[in-house]
Amino acid sequence: MNKKAGSILIIDDNRELLAALSMFLKQHFHKVDTEKNPNLIPSLLRDQTYDIILLDMNFTAGTISGNEGIYWMREILRTDPDATIVFITAYGDVDLAVKSMKEGATDFIQKSWDEEKILSTILSAYKLHQSKKEIQKLRNRQEHLSSEIEQEHANHRCRSRAMQQVYDVVDKVAPTDADVLITGENGTGKEVIAREIHRKSTRKNEVFLNVDLGAIPESLFESELFGHVRGAFTDARESRAGKIESASGGTLFLDEIGNLPLSLQSKLLSVLQNRSVVRVGSHQVVPVDIRLISATNQPLFDMVEQDRFREDLLYRINTIQIDVPPLRERTEDIPGLAGFFLARYREKYRKPRLYLSSKGLDRMKQYRWPGNIRELEHAIEKAVILSENDELEPALLVPERATSHNGPVPSFNLEENEKQVIARALQQFRGNISLTAEKLGINRSTLYTKIRKYGLQ
Repeated sequence: MNKKAGSILIIDDNRELLAALSMFLKQHFHKVDTEKNPNLIPSLLRDQTYDIILLDMNFTAGTISGNEGIYWMREILRTDPDATIVFITAYGDVDLAVKSMKEGATDFIQKSWDEEKILSTILSAYKLHQSKKEIQKLRNRQEHLSSEIEQEHANHRCRSRAMQQVYDVVDKVAPTDADVLITGENGTGKEVIAREIHRKSTRKNEVFLNVDLGAIPESLFESELFGHVRGAFTDARESRAGKIESASGGTLFLDEIGNLPLSLQSKLLSVLQNRSVVRVGSHQVVPVDIRLISATNQPLFDMVEQDRFREDLLYRINTIQIDVPPLRERTEDIPGLAGFFLARYREKYRKPRLYLSSKGLDRMKQYRWPGNIRELEHAIEKAVILSENDELEPALLVPERATSHNGPVPSFNLEENEKQVIARALQQFRGNISLTAEKLGINRSTLYTKIRKYGLQ
C-alpha cells in the first residue's frame, strides 16, 4: 500500500479515538500527529504545517454546541487561511458540522467507525489541499511571466560586442544550477540578465522571484527573507512564508545584495549550504530548492576588506560573475533600446505616428547616460508625452547642455541640478546607497524615491 506524502494532525479529547485514528491513518499517510489539548494548537502550528487537520467539535464534557470546535477552526484559519480542516463529529452533531463547512471547514467524519468512509473523506480533503497549493503556485508563477516576456524582447535589442559577450556567458551558465553574481551600475539591466538566465534554465517553468534588498527596511529583512510564524513579533498576526521559501523550485533573485546586514549574511550562507530555512519564531526546518542569482552595484570585494561583507558568502554567491557594462560603453545598443521604448510609449500614449530621427539618435549617443537604460527609458517616455510633432524633438530627448562630455552648462533648474548631484554621488560612491544617502544628508528611503523619480536605477 502506497502512503501519501502528506501530514495529518488529529485533535480530540478522547484518547482511545486518537489512538485508533492514528493507527489507521498511519497506514495511508507519511506523518500523523495527535493532541488531546486544543490549547496547544497555536504552538503545534507554529512549529509544523499540516496538509489536513482533524478537529473535534466538542472538548468539554457534556457540551454539544460545537462552539469549541468552531472557535478553534477560526483560530486555525486566522493563522493559516489555506488550512484544510475536517471535523470529527458525533452522530447528533451532523447539522452543526454542515453549518461549520459554511465557515471554512472542508468536510467532516463521524465517530461511528466506518474505515472506508473515513479514508474516502480524508483522501478527498488531501487532494483538495494539494490542488489549492498547486493553484497558488501557478498564481505566483504567472505574476512574473508577463514582465519576463517583455524583458526578453528588450534583450534582443542589445547588439554591442560587450553585451554579446555577456550573453555568451549567460548561455553557458543558464543550464546549470550554479549561483551567479551580476555586477554593474544602477540601471544597466542586471535584472534583465537574471531573467534571461532563468528563462534559459531548467527551472524556466517555475517561479522567478525578485527581491530588492535595497527597498526593504532593515527591521523587516529577516522576516521578508526567511518568513515568520504568528506571534514571532508584534505585528506578526499570521504565519507567512519568506521569499526564499516562496521561490523553492525556481530562481531567487536578490538585487542589491550588498545591502544585506552582516547579521543576516551568515543565515543566508547557512540556507545556501543546508538548502533549508527556519522561519522567525519557529524551530521547524523547511527544505528549499532554489537557484540563487544575486546582483549589486557595490564593490563587494572592497566591502570584504572593510568587514562589511562576509568573504565566505561572497565566494558562495559568485560561482560565476557577470559584469554588465554601462550604456556609455555600448552606444551601439542605444538605437535598439530607444526603438523598443518608443514602441511601448507610442502605444501607451496613443501617438502611433511618432518616430525618432537620426539627428535625435546621434544626440542620444553623445550623452553619457549616468542613469543608464532606466534613464534612457524615462527620457523616451517624457519626449513622447511632450512632443507636439511626429518627429521626437532632439531637445526633448536630451537637454542641450547634457550632450557635452566636458560637463553640463550651469542650470538654475532645481530638479535638473538635484538629478545631476545624485547621479555624481552614486557614481563617486560606487552605488553604495547607505553611504550616498549619508553624504547627501538624506535617508535611504528618500534617496530611493529620488533615484526612481529621475530614472537613475
